[in-house]
Amino acid sequence: MPHLQTAKKRLRQNIKRREHNRAVKKALKKQLKALLEVSNTKDATMDAIKKEATAAYKKLDKAAARRIIHPNTAARKKSQIARLLNTKSKPAAPK
Repeated sequence: MPHLQTAKKRLRQNIKRREHNRAVKKALKKQLKALLEVSNTKDATMDAIKKEATAAYKKLDKAAARRIIHPNTAARKKSQIARLLNTKSKPAAPK
C-alpha cells in the first residue's frame, strides 16, 4: 500500500479509471455481440444491421479516442464490420 498522500490519491484515481474503462469495454463488447447476433438471424433486415453497425462504430471511435482501446484495434474491428456489411448487402450468388 502507498504511504505518500499523492500515491494514495493516484491509487484512488487508478481504481476509478479502471472501473470506468472496464465498463466502456464491456459495453463495446456487448454492442459488437449484438451486431453479430442481428447479422446472423435469417430475417435480419439491412436497416437493422446498419443501425447496430453505426452504434458499434460510435462506441469503437469513442473508446479509441479516449485510449481505452488501441486505435489500431478500433480500426481493425471497424474494417471487420465493414466487411460483414459488404457480404450481407451483396445478393447471394446463384449456384
